[in-house]
Amino acid sequence: ALIGLVAGYYGGWLDGLLMRVTDVVMAFPSLILAIGLIAVFEAPGLDKVFLVLVLLGWTTIARVVRGEVLSLKTRQYVQAARALGVPDPMIVVRHLLPNCLAPLLVAATIGVGGNMVAEAGLSFLGLGAQAPTISWGAMLAEGQTFLASAPWVAVFPGLALMLAVLGVNLLGDGLRDLLDPRFRG
Repeated sequence: ALIGLVAGYYGGWLDGLLMRVTDVVMAFPSLILAIGLIAVFEAPGLDKVFLVLVLLGWTTIARVVRGEVLSLKTRQYVQAARALGVPDPMIVVRHLLPNCLAPLLVAATIGVGGNMVAEAGLSFLGLGAQAPTISWGAMLAEGQTFLASAPWVAVFPGLALMLAVLGVNLLGDGLRDLLDPRFRG
């Protein structure tokens, strides 16, 4: 969020530089990059998965916040604060950041579903949660050997993952509808 705030507010060469770095990170497939980064660690684990997902997930948030700041910085209340001599950090913290929270919250909520699937995928491959830590991906990996004789061993963790991701995405859509004035009736 900080990168998006700085890039959107100051613009110019700083915006160009920060957004090109964001573009470079976004150009790589996230799951492949996550597998490579986790492979660097000596032992896989859930903490490493979370660290890697956070390191790779900032780009979407930065883009959303930058776009919102580009729109907000032309508003009259921001221009008035500038005309009164309010320092830039105060404008960012008092005027821009609070108004960016709604789209930021929605983007973060929707990103949680993607991170849940990514964690399950990495755990399925053996790069995420290790026993005795429970993960739907690890449960799916264990259940694949029983698909012919006991399919519910794999079906129920997969169904739980699907319903959890669907629920989080519906929550994000509901928050967008609630917080975005363009969607109000």
